[in-house]
Amino acid sequence: MPRALITGIAGQDGSYLAEFLLAKGYEVAGIVRRARTEHHERIAHIQHRLQLHEGDVLDQVSLTGVLQKFKPDEVYNLASQSSVFRSWAEPILTGEINALGVSRLLEAIRSTNPKIKFYQASSSEMFGKVRESPQNELTPFYPRSPYGVSKTYGHFVTVNYRESYGIFAASGILFNHESPRRGLDFVTRKITHGAASISLGQSQRLVLGNLDVERDWGFAGDYVEAMWLMLQQSVPEDFVIGQGTAHSLRDFLKEAFEYVGLKWEDFVHIDPQLMRLAEVEHVVADSTKAHAKLGWKPHTTFRELVGMMVDSDVKLLKAEASAR
Repeated sequence: MPRALITGIAGQDGSYLAEFLLAKGYEVAGIVRRARTEHHERIAHIQHRLQLHEGDVLDQVSLTGVLQKFKPDEVYNLASQSSVFRSWAEPILTGEINALGVSRLLEAIRSTNPKIKFYQASSSEMFGKVRESPQNELTPFYPRSPYGVSKTYGHFVTVNYRESYGIFAASGILFNHESPRRGLDFVTRKITHGAASISLGQSQRLVLGNLDVERDWGFAGDYVEAMWLMLQQSVPEDFVIGQGTAHSLRDFLKEAFEYVGLKWEDFVHIDPQLMRLAEVEHVVADSTKAHAKLGWKPHTTFRELVGMMVDSDVKLLKAEASAR
């Protein structure tokens, strides 16, 4: 039975990846921070099948200890300060987790067992002020936020350990991927939750920032398959993972509100304070390499993704109302 260790297992991507690997017959363990050991809603339904170990990407000693105890064949680093907006308020912490956290984990692997296969969660935010469109594995990076900068460090230190120490280390440059498990502090979930709430008469307005930004949105449950496929190759490489189609935030808003039979213009208000200090205006993935070498393609359309998220939030809000 292969053994996989996931950092960030209690997050959106970590929970879907854990489900995927369990279905593949893996023994799955996750690293959780002590302060959050009781907050595992996303993995509650499979927690009895997981091994959870206390540790933190801010503490290399704890990482080394988990590797020595669990002895994984594969490590998936999904731990992250994942909010671009928050990275402006906490740039140092963002760097410690997203940048140096990768170095600590790679160094723990190098010193414990360099035969472990390593996956790093890179991000389309590294492209930032894009130099070409669509973006592929050779497109230069130009990050536009502390988050994007930190992810760029994590990406290149992964390349460095691969080339310097021969570690099987691969990065997935994932474009925006959402799900009903996305946190409410993310704009996509804010939209679907807001549309659901308004449709049920529980609220009257939704406040947002820049609606003109364009992103390549997909379903997180599809993208974790690509992570796994990267570590099943004979040679470690980096791959761009995305749908290949850009939609504006206005498109997302329109889709969500139309799904519940409403016009978004009647309920949405723009707050300039919600604008980013330096915006990423347009990103769209060229996943040709992933299609050819991994045989990976997304299964969920943009429309299906939005509908899935709205349905989930309607169900959630109804349940909360019934419980009051």
